[in-house]
Amino acid sequence: MRRHSLPLSLLAALVPLSLALTACGGSSAADSGATAADGGGSKVTLSVGDQKGGFESLLRAAGELDELDYSIKWSTFTSGPPLLEAVNAKAVDIGGVGNTPPVFAAGAKSKVTVVAASHGSSAGEAILVPKGSALQSPAELRGKKIAVAQGSSAHFQLIASLEQAGLKLTDVTVNYLQPADALAAFNSGAVDAWAVWDPYTSQVLRTGARVLTSGEGLVNGLGFQVAAPAALEDPAKSQAIADYLKRIQRAQDWVYAHPEEWAKVWAKETGLPYEVAFDAVKRSNGTRVTVAVDDAAVASEQKIADTFTELKLIPGKVVFKDFVDTRFNRDLPPSTTAPRTYGKDS
Repeated sequence: MRRHSLPLSLLAALVPLSLALTACGGSSAADSGATAADGGGSKVTLSVGDQKGGFESLLRAAGELDELDYSIKWSTFTSGPPLLEAVNAKAVDIGGVGNTPPVFAAGAKSKVTVVAASHGSSAGEAILVPKGSALQSPAELRGKKIAVAQGSSAHFQLIASLEQAGLKLTDVTVNYLQPADALAAFNSGAVDAWAVWDPYTSQVLRTGARVLTSGEGLVNGLGFQVAAPAALEDPAKSQAIADYLKRIQRAQDWVYAHPEEWAKVWAKETGLPYEVAFDAVKRSNGTRVTVAVDDAAVASEQKIADTFTELKLIPGKVVFKDFVDTRFNRDLPPSTTAPRTYGKDS
């Protein structure tokens, strides 16, 4: 589905791709395809889990896959949870996910380690209602049907939004649906609202839907790079990981400085219309800042873990700091550093 100039009336019919860089919820399996970056036949190969239109595309567009002294083997996944399953199984050395999949992996006692973080705008984390909906505030969601991907960052954003409105998860009917099915349910009226992330938010807003509430000021906006402990224990792979993380930082800087160029690449890689991709870049994708995995980040993730434990959605107590390695923090800014923003005319 590489369509780039579909009329807006057809946008709602598009089956969305599980490509978001920071949300990544779901339970689908990995794509069997994998490619290698130019590595000059080096002895070290870093296996990286990715999603369509994700870090491989980003690094390549920013020129950060040039002059590597190691190889990268890319494996494509549909979402964060199966990517972390692959990390746990040592099939992948490192991969990027949103703020909630690591909590569920930790709850499952998976062998995963958070090694890096980024902070972006949470404006793309939203509860959406269809065009013509009578709903005007989150408090009016009582008794309504809401679609969300279980274990995704949108899942926590939904819980937090309901709590802020004085509601509990049990006050609504939650339909656990992956984005493709959620979009169909949203468009058909089978659900009253949809909790989701960018680029789905940007896609649906162009069909006349609107934001009932977003995650701004409510969720932490963090995304993480998660590695296999075995890879971190290997000196050569650990050195490659350190270099890879620096390249991601530079690539995120490049995206902020070149939003139109990245939107064109992203649209081509994913099949999103350029206008949707550009909206998502300005709203959330291009706002990310590489930050330290510090005490504040750990505390924020611990809150997410405790919330899901209280709801009995993950078994037992999770001590999130036990799944963190701070060796790559370097001189990075704190995790509370404000995301970047684009001007109205940018």
